[in-house]
Order: sequence, then C-alpha cells, then structure tokens
Amino acid sequence: MEWRHVVTNLSRWGLIVTIGSLLLITSSISKFVKQGMISNLVNNNNNNHHHQVSSSCQFPAIYNFGDSNSDTGAVSAVFGPVLPPYGMTYFHNPSGRYSDGCLIIDFLAENLSLPYLSAYVDSIGTNFRHGANFAASGCTIQPADALMLNRTFNPITLDVQLSEFEQFKKRSSDLFNEVVSSEIKDRLPRSEDYSRALYTFDIGQNDLHAGITSMKEEQVKKYIPSIINQFASVVEKLYQGEAKTFWIHNTGPIGCLPDFVKNNPLPRNNTDQIGCVKSYNELAQEFNKQLKDKVSQQRMQLQEASFVYVDMYSIKYSLISEANNYGFVDPLGKCLGQDGDDNKACANPYEYINWDGIHYTEAANKWVANYIQDGSMSEPQIPISEACSVISRSRL
Repeated sequence: MEWRHVVTNLSRWGLIVTIGSLLLITSSISKFVKQGMISNLVNNNNNNHHHQVSSSCQFPAIYNFGDSNSDTGAVSAVFGPVLPPYGMTYFHNPSGRYSDGCLIIDFLAENLSLPYLSAYVDSIGTNFRHGANFAASGCTIQPADALMLNRTFNPITLDVQLSEFEQFKKRSSDLFNEVVSSEIKDRLPRSEDYSRALYTFDIGQNDLHAGITSMKEEQVKKYIPSIINQFASVVEKLYQGEAKTFWIHNTGPIGCLPDFVKNNPLPRNNTDQIGCVKSYNELAQEFNKQLKDKVSQQRMQLQEASFVYVDMYSIKYSLISEANNYGFVDPLGKCLGQDGDDNKACANPYEYINWDGIHYTEAANKWVANYIQDGSMSEPQIPISEACSVISRSRL
C-alpha cells in the first residue's frame, strides 16, 4: 500500500484537521480507562509469538518512533484499517502492520521479554505499562509542510510523534495519580520507568522517497543535513525529558526495494551488481553517514545518555545480495501482487524478502532482527539483550 495514494489529496487545512483529530483521539484514552473499557485484546493474544530468548536486560518499556517499518497500528487506527492479506502469516488477520506478519520491532520486544507495542493512537486494546509505539506508516523526519514533501506524505511526522509522546507522558502521569484502581494503574507507565526505558528509532526512508520522486538526486543531498538536524533535535528533547537510552537504526538500501527497481527510469548503468538502483542507494548511504556522524556528536554532547547506532543498511543489503544462501528466492521481487492483483499474496511468503514492493516479510524481519542481536553491526558493538549492562557501566 502506497501512503502517498492515501494522503496525496490532503490540503493544508486537511493536514490541520487530521492532526487535530489525532489529538482528540488521544485525549479519549483517559476516558476509556476510567470507564474500564480498555482491554488487552491484541497483546494478550500475540505477546508470546516466536518467544525463545530470555533477555538479560530488564528494560521496563520501549518507546518507538518511526515509519511503516515499525508501525504496529497507528495509521490503521486513524486513517482506516489495513486490509487482507496483510497479517496473513502470523496474526491471520490484518494487525495494523504493513507486512504479512511481525515487524523487527516485534522481535526486538520479544528479545527483551516485553509485550508487543500498542500504537499510541489506537485506544482499543491497549496496555501502556511496557511502552508505546508512535511510529506511523508514511511519515517523515521533516515536518508535514516541508517544501520537499509537497504535502504528499503522512502528517504524523517525527515532530508530531514527539508531541504525542509528551502528551502521553503527562496524561498517563495525571491519570496514574488520580485513579485508585490497581487494574487501571497496571495498564499505565510508572514515572520512574521513563529514564530506564529503551527509545528506538527507525525513520528516514520516506524522506529519501519524497526527494527521489520530486527532485533531482543532487537536490535531495542538499536537504539531508537539515533532515538530520531535525532528527537530532527530537532526540535532544527526549533526552531533556528523561530519555537516556537510544537505539537508532539507519535507513536501508532503498534502491533495492522492488517498487524502485521495477519503476527505475534511469539508465541501465545505474544498477549495481545485484540489480539495485545504484544512485538511490548512494543517497541512503550519504544519509546514513551524516546520521552516524550526528549520533557520534550527540554521544559526546549528551553525556548521561547511551547511543547505539545500528547499521540496518549493511544488514539488509547482505540479506538481499546473498538471499539464496539464506533460503530466500527472487530477492528483488515481492510476494504480494505478483500477477498484478494487489489483493493476492504468493503461497510461500516465508521464501520472500519483500512483501509488497516496499515492506519486508515477517521472515525477512525475523532474519534481520536475529542479525541485530549479536551487535556485530552496531556501534558500539552491543547486542540489544546486553545494552543495559553497558549503559550501567557508562554511568558509573
């Protein structure tokens, strides 16, 4: 599903109304809780999927910010449900995720022995004791009115996600202090957990997507420093609000996504040795270089924080370039819509890396998540399951 098809026709007033509606939705959470209407419909059914590893870390919660690579239901709750066959592999029904099953963030939560994250804007079936997900499919780091975006992407941009988190934190604290019922309190975050939680990011792909489809690549490069600075500003504001542990994914090889490979209007000599669009991947690499430099800079500036930068680009490119070695087929193809029918999936999604031309399958997400665990592609080289012990030593 292409996000720009959903929001292309939003006008400036449409954006304002949309964001306003989000605030109305989120303000209803305390009302639902007080009335005893919130249940744990999704998490109770899904928290134990693939659970194999007991983490040595004891992060009490995860707060995630990002796009469709980690959206667990925000866009589905606000703009309309994701339709079948999305969710067919594990959930057996659409779960608000843009995949056939679980996402990388789901597997990371499992590795830390935490429940799957509920989308903050989804007030039905939510339990926020162990974190919340602010990621929204199609969103960008840049604000919605950025010239580069031309108002064709999701208005729930990173700055809006930060605003949501700040509202979430205040409303949850007020409600926690107001109510007496332990049943309600057990569904809300504890104030002392914010400084001990893990803050995860997977965002930036749509900023590059917007640039690639609206301007020349050299022009896109000129926007990257501004985009990175906007990202860093959000991180710093979170840090000022007690966040201390940041797990940051760089962006993947956008030039290897089937939709870009298939629709590549550039000369044949713009493909690399495995068939990916070379210039698009070079943009992603430039973005990642500047992101890594900025993370290193913030590591020095925000000395009470811990930063782990994860090289998702190299991990995903390795998977695509060596797909046959890992049991996958047609690495630049996709499972959904092979015969032109976007409502029809392949019979064997576990053999494909890409689900719908943009998003990865559950099988690929699991492979990537497993690769992350040993920390060999992170800086510093820390697996997520041991990050807390290193963080503790860094603060002695």
